[in-house]
Amino acid sequence: MPQYIRSYTEGATYFFTLVSYNRRKILCNEDFLQALRNSIRQIQQQYPFEIIAWIQLPEHLHCIWQMPENDANYSMRWSQIKRLTTQACPQYHLTAHELSHSKVSRNERGIWQRRFSEHQINSEADFIKHMDYIHYNPVKHGLVKRVIDWQYSSFHRYVKAGVYSANWGDNLIEFSESFSARSE
Repeated sequence: MPQYIRSYTEGATYFFTLVSYNRRKILCNEDFLQALRNSIRQIQQQYPFEIIAWIQLPEHLHCIWQMPENDANYSMRWSQIKRLTTQACPQYHLTAHELSHSKVSRNERGIWQRRFSEHQINSEADFIKHMDYIHYNPVKHGLVKRVIDWQYSSFHRYVKAGVYSANWGDNLIEFSESFSARSE
């Protein structure tokens, strides 16, 4: 099995992807959203970090975090957030019969995939590319036709701040050209 080595740079900015177990479409349910928000707030109070961007889809989420100057331990934060959210959502726990032996032996409940992916943002162009990727994701997955129509997104905050226009991403060709140009 390949050995994956995560990047841990104090004060860095990271892009994350987390997925629900077996891509269960539970992450946008109101009770789940509230439990996740509460878990994040609790962990942020103990172990600060800044959420720069966020998109929540039914079976996965993407976000960008800025870590504190003297800290890079996002793994511990995600572990705690996932644990607290799982504890707050017993209605989504699966039975032992629905889980693998490995999940049962680790006392997992079938809410999250065990792992998550991370990417350290390494330039302004990389940052913009990931911001755009996050906000365009519900259109990419066919959940809405327009970026502005997806409610579980930091896009609305950035429209209010004047970073994005309300109709950003409406023209797929325009978005594709912009995304390609920014990734160079």
